[in-house]
Amino acid sequence: MENHFNYFTEIEEHYLKRRGTHLLLSTLDWALIETWKSAGVPLEAVLRGVDAAFDKYDQRPSKSKKVNSLAYCSQAVLAAAEDMKEAAVGATGKEQIQKEPGFEAAEIAAFLRGNAEKLEKAKLPERAGFATGALAREEAASLREMAEAIECAGKLPRLEDVERRLTVLEEKLFAVLMVATPDEDLVNVRTEAERDIAPYRRKMSAAQIEQLHKQYVHKRLLERCGVPRLSLFYMH
Repeated sequence: MENHFNYFTEIEEHYLKRRGTHLLLSTLDWALIETWKSAGVPLEAVLRGVDAAFDKYDQRPSKSKKVNSLAYCSQAVLAAAEDMKEAAVGATGKEQIQKEPGFEAAEIAAFLRGNAEKLEKAKLPERAGFATGALAREEAASLREMAEAIECAGKLPRLEDVERRLTVLEEKLFAVLMVATPDEDLVNVRTEAERDIAPYRRKMSAAQIEQLHKQYVHKRLLERCGVPRLSLFYMH
């Protein structure tokens, strides 16, 4: 697992710098970054792909259409990832130096406790047979226990282990939200996702579109309920 826990922030800043605007990223943009992270696309590959896409755009004689989504860079990002993979062939015998993310135990503990408070305040949908509120309180307690254990240890924990536990908690929340959300609301969110993704379908494979759609729906459902993202990738 690559220790780029500022993955989202660096991509956001780089994309907005190349686009020349300080507008916020859209739900589609964040969902796309999530799919790259989940697929293990290196941060450097994403930044190279964004540069390649905008360099090509800048060479166009007519720029009447603005770049309105990070999805414009999707093909260039995947191409950059493939180039990096090919360049790494034969280099497995070389010593690899990993950058430390620069986190401190106290910072991680504070992040976990902050998310515990947000979970307890979240407006989760209720449905017969699915105690979403109880799950949120249970997960908030788990986050506080993790924070206390990290502080008691007095040293930085293995970030991979922390992230693995947070992923399990997130997946349980996603599963319950998908079931407990009223059908009409879920249909509206899916329709919104399909509309925003539609212009970029030709730039991605069916598998990529499916993953992007899933991440988009998850993000929108979490936003509607005020549920935080638990991953350490969202610390910055």
